[in-house]
Amino acid sequence: MKIAILGATGWIGGAILKEALSRGHQVTALVRDPSKLSATDVAVHAVDLEQPLVAQTFAGVDVVIAAVGGRAQQNHDLVASTVQHLLDVLPNAKVPRLLWVGGAGSLEVAPGVTLVSSPDFPAAYKDEALAQGEALQVFRAAQTAINWTFVSPAAEIYPGESEGPYRLGGDSFFTDANGRSRISVTDYAKAMLDEAEQGTHANQRISVAY
Repeated sequence: MKIAILGATGWIGGAILKEALSRGHQVTALVRDPSKLSATDVAVHAVDLEQPLVAQTFAGVDVVIAAVGGRAQQNHDLVASTVQHLLDVLPNAKVPRLLWVGGAGSLEVAPGVTLVSSPDFPAAYKDEALAQGEALQVFRAAQTAINWTFVSPAAEIYPGESEGPYRLGGDSFFTDANGRSRISVTDYAKAMLDEAEQGTHANQRISVAY
């Protein structure tokens, strides 16, 4: 499978890149600064998300996996706008699928009540969580031929190796036996590549946690 990873130099995007290569996929890294990419066995394209995306960049790609956040550029509007740009451009490039690295903030802790709206949600991550929630709304409102999946990690996603099987959920926030919502970035990447290969959750949000 030919996979393009947008944001492959980020820590989540980098884990997804590593997992994709370990499974033998042909990977194209789409990054703002190619000099930051350490992998040598991938094709690389420089992409500035504040500029229009070009369909030719995605030529021949089977699935795009996008790991986009606004924190690095202090521009959280970039998150939802990138979703719209991809939904506009990918059909012209004949790319059928888009997987999105989402956030946990839009998961529901009760019907109609999101995690980001809870009083204990960390203020430092609120703008980022709200931006990912807006991105999800763009996906859900889109009239598009693109097969998309929005993949929300657990509330705690952290560097580390695989810790064992993960669980998949939907829109509802869920925790482990100790009441924690957690996933290592390695197991999140495994879940993302499992979805890329299996394509079992078309046009919906899924969530990943232990």
